[in-house]
Amino acid sequence: MFGYYLELALRNLKRNPGLTALMIGAVALGIAVCVMTLTMYRAMSGNPIWWKNDVLYAVTMDFWDPDEDYFDAKPGLPPQQLTYNDAMAVYASDIPKRKVIMHKAVGILSVDGQQMKPERGLTRVTTKDFFAAFDVPFQFGGTWTDAADVGPEPLMVISRKMNDKLFGGANSVGRRVRWNDNEFRIVGVRDHWMPLPTFYDVNNGALEEPEDVYIPFGWNAALELPSAGNTNGWKPEDIKTYLDFMNSESIWIQMWVELPDQASHDRFKAFIDNYAQRQKQGGRHPRPLNNRLTKPDQWLVDNEVVSNDDRVLVGLAFAFLAVCLLNTVGLLLAKFLNNAPVTGVRRALGASRKQIFMQHLVEVGVISSIGAALGLALGWLLLMGLRALYTTDPTDAGGTQALAHVDMTSVVTALLLAFFATIAAGLYPAWRIGRIPPASYLKAQ
Repeated sequence: MFGYYLELALRNLKRNPGLTALMIGAVALGIAVCVMTLTMYRAMSGNPIWWKNDVLYAVTMDFWDPDEDYFDAKPGLPPQQLTYNDAMAVYASDIPKRKVIMHKAVGILSVDGQQMKPERGLTRVTTKDFFAAFDVPFQFGGTWTDAADVGPEPLMVISRKMNDKLFGGANSVGRRVRWNDNEFRIVGVRDHWMPLPTFYDVNNGALEEPEDVYIPFGWNAALELPSAGNTNGWKPEDIKTYLDFMNSESIWIQMWVELPDQASHDRFKAFIDNYAQRQKQGGRHPRPLNNRLTKPDQWLVDNEVVSNDDRVLVGLAFAFLAVCLLNTVGLLLAKFLNNAPVTGVRRALGASRKQIFMQHLVEVGVISSIGAALGLALGWLLLMGLRALYTTDPTDAGGTQALAHVDMTSVVTALLLAFFATIAAGLYPAWRIGRIPPASYLKAQ
């Protein structure tokens, strides 16, 4: 029977091509908007390092203004960053399995002997555990040693994209480059890595792409590197030299630690609490003790990586889908009623209400399937348009444009939305046509 119902459905769709196109278009447009919005929302709200969520922690300490919270909207939360002295003191602990202190900088890269324009590269000044703690993949080579952080040694890791620009994609380990006119030796090439949101540093926006250059943390003092991120302070200070900046109450260092079990977590929490108490005894930090170790998922929530505006957009997308489906209900009802005389003849020949209902439901299913396919294609076009809007470098797959892609989840979402939503929208018209008495149409014939 299904084959027969399918044949009838295709005939009916061909009989009214304009009405059919309107119905399929309404379903496709609603599905496309929902898929695009859900794809963006899912990428922005997900935990990009979920497999280490129970062992990775952001370290924060509330050494802020005693009379004012750091966050107006979320009082009680400590600042996202640490002062240089506090970060160095806490980093000295040997409790964590891995520990990372870091900040963002900007550098200009060039290669001696190459006739090419110098490349501007966002740089992460960090410690060597950055790569292991965040499971950063390497295409060539690896990271530096602990001694290189302290030295500091002129070593560098670059991204695969930067390696393509500077060396045409060849293995550049051992090659030398100039970063802000200081010579560094490449020890590793980071492979494609795009954690979105950029959980490890949300200060400059959660959709920032990872940096293209990584150098040892010790180069801060050696080169007096300014931070390319936030450098907030809570009180006026006379900062005339870089040493003054390092010793100030300005916060500009991010810190993460990897603690493999609850025992190490408790020991490290006690360590930073004891440090804070000693600072209080020395006259610093009059605020109540408020040191935190925050897992990545909670970190994204605390920092409002997904805002209420994003959630509102998802709601509006589903509201738009509902409007499209309401229009589809009206169009289906009009189409089915227009074909009611044929339905009346079938009823008179012995077709039951159930058979009439199933016949029209199959027709709804055909519209649903075509609408899903068209909606998926339209959603892909919308996402590609969004990608083109934000892309400045055609070879770049990072930043906001990296969110704009149709993955398997989006495909499944499109199919499920199309099937259940359109079938639900077609239930009433299919039921309604089966309830009409056939006698009136037979008289008319």
